[in-house]
Amino acid sequence: MSTSSGALSNWAGPLQGTRVIDLTRILSGPFATQMLGDLGAEIIKIERPGTGDETRGFAPFIGGESHYFLGVNRNKKSLALDLSDPRGRDILIDLVREADVLIENFRPGVMERLGLSYAVLAEANPRLVYCAISGFGQDGPLRDAPAFDIVIQALTGVLSLNGEPGGVPTKLGIPLGDMAGGLFGAIAILAALNERASTGAGRQIDVSLFDSLIGMLGYYAQLAFVTGRDPEPTGSRHPNIVPYGVYPASDGTMVIACLTQIFWVKLCAGLGISEMAEDPRFATVTGRVAHRDIIDAAVSERTRTFTVQQLGKILQDADIPSAPILGVTAALTHPQSVARNMVVEVDHSSAGDMKMTGRSIKFPGSPQSASSAPPRIGENGPQILRDLLGMSDGDIARLADAKVIETPNSVLQESA
Repeated sequence: MSTSSGALSNWAGPLQGTRVIDLTRILSGPFATQMLGDLGAEIIKIERPGTGDETRGFAPFIGGESHYFLGVNRNKKSLALDLSDPRGRDILIDLVREADVLIENFRPGVMERLGLSYAVLAEANPRLVYCAISGFGQDGPLRDAPAFDIVIQALTGVLSLNGEPGGVPTKLGIPLGDMAGGLFGAIAILAALNERASTGAGRQIDVSLFDSLIGMLGYYAQLAFVTGRDPEPTGSRHPNIVPYGVYPASDGTMVIACLTQIFWVKLCAGLGISEMAEDPRFATVTGRVAHRDIIDAAVSERTRTFTVQQLGKILQDADIPSAPILGVTAALTHPQSVARNMVVEVDHSSAGDMKMTGRSIKFPGSPQSASSAPPRIGENGPQILRDLLGMSDGDIARLADAKVIETPNSVLQESA
């Protein structure tokens, strides 16, 4: 990249210059657009006047702002626009003409009822990349069914894999169904933008949470295909690797993961049970799985004689994949999180100074500009309408009076 260091200091990311119209709410869509914003795209979040993104009402709050909304809406601008009003619809179409991407996560059919179908928007901008994220996709018998993360985890088999053997299945702690949909949505958008660079034409994208989690079954799907049986929950253990899981220390627990033969040998040496590495019963991965109970008992008997700190040093010195089980607060303050700038401080216009997670993707040698705090509802409306559509302050004030748009009073006063 032949860019001067001065220019780099203002570099937003590789998607700088890409404009995204964001009609998403809750989690899957906002997670996708937050990733695109982290990569430098300009994200214009369209929200419903009055309520905005539903997650703005999810407690607890800081400075009147929801923790949930703050968690997935950094690096965005907000325009509160009534799409049920013909004037609001026309404004959105005008914005689409100035955009590269539109992403929405309504149920199938909602955009058509609003008069904002892909066909309508593509006619306004043939270069538009249009991404729809939904629970079950744009076709199929469940097309119109409501879906949230736990429903998707249940129907894709993911929930059945999580929990202790013989226990009640437990949903994953993080809402992976929603977040997988957002992740695949962002990947699809990047692929379509790359294609457009060659063809000049946009594309419609259909991403579903259901498809996304089915796709993430990975080797568990192949296990079912190969054996003809449903994989069963194994708790923190691995179905086909031993030792792998949570082991006791005298004052806590430690995760140990011996994925390959060399780690098994190193673990035995580090724990002082080298004779087990020489036992022909445990010489192969298959043999260790067959004797899982014997191995787990022997490893646990040794690990519980050490504190977490002592055991951590033994495992680290032996180069064994391992870790103590941290809470979220400890993970966010871990030296690795600090070194990787995974916690940043921003100034929010109503919540004040606050911490957020940082960008997950790094570009060595090309520092990105600082993250911006999630916006208040409609905070950037006047600026967007003025700069992109050439509206006058009088036009904007009349739209606000008619409740076609909503914006904080302070913003209108500042723009007057």
